[in-house]
Amino acid sequence: MANLKELAKRPEVLCGGHRLCAGCTLSTAARMVLHATDKPVVVGAATGCFEVATTIYPYTAWRSPFIHNAFENVAPTMSGVEAAYEALSRRGKVSGERVFVAFGGDGALYDIGFGSLSGALERGHKMVVVCLNNSAYMNTGIQRSGATPRCADTTTAPVGAASTGKQQFEKDLTAIVAAHGIPYVAQSSVGDWNDLVSKSEKAFAANGPAFINVLVPCTRGWRYDPAAGIDLAQEAFTSCYWPNYEVEGGVWRVKKPKEHTPLVDWLKKQGRFRHLFKKGNEHLLAELQAYVDRKWEKLLQMESCMGGAEHKKQ
Repeated sequence: MANLKELAKRPEVLCGGHRLCAGCTLSTAARMVLHATDKPVVVGAATGCFEVATTIYPYTAWRSPFIHNAFENVAPTMSGVEAAYEALSRRGKVSGERVFVAFGGDGALYDIGFGSLSGALERGHKMVVVCLNNSAYMNTGIQRSGATPRCADTTTAPVGAASTGKQQFEKDLTAIVAAHGIPYVAQSSVGDWNDLVSKSEKAFAANGPAFINVLVPCTRGWRYDPAAGIDLAQEAFTSCYWPNYEVEGGVWRVKKPKEHTPLVDWLKKQGRFRHLFKKGNEHLLAELQAYVDRKWEKLLQMESCMGGAEHKKQ
């Protein structure tokens, strides 16, 4: 469990003054992750909302070395930085420990940079990759991505007379990364600071690559009241749409909600799903609930089979 008093004493790596939207949860999630280490940090960020809003030339909100990458290459770039630092350390040209963090959105890591992410993980570089998952290409106009839920309304999968939004279910990137066999993989959200910080501490301590998939609601793309972002992230967990779990050394551990809430209650709070509540779309709501239920049961089976069933309800 993270120690809030100790965390509060650590300096901010990402400071105020950035230009993220009111109600955006990206910076909140990133600050939680970065507070999980007391070591000097080197940060890389793929093109996207997070990069654009924190590094508009000639300004920066970063108090650390920072590298901006194209959509597709934040993981290999940071793996190269990590490798270079290790080589220079062996030659005695630099000293001291550094930690390396690669931030990318779901567009950068689920889609465009998926192959290069896989390669960086397979090579075994000691770095932490964080997916700030807001479920679409928000920076370029709310286009659908591999992380966009089925039936969500986006600009490239719009709702209309012939369509009910995105037709495909989202990709399970966390499970795909876990299949790489890296030391630490986790899924969390900005709605549970203790869970996210604790998992980030484990990620920084891992002897090799680590990956955290963080759900970060987007007020523009999800269409909710700007004050409701954290609440929506919390309800994504209680509805089991977004389970919080970890895979540490091959052992799966799932955090269970104290009570399960209906998926429909979560969907109602987002404008991107407004069309689902029109007459005639009841079957779609039932389909989405059944899909979430199946995924939850499968996750519990993975925990049972892979040695993590001792993890208690939290």
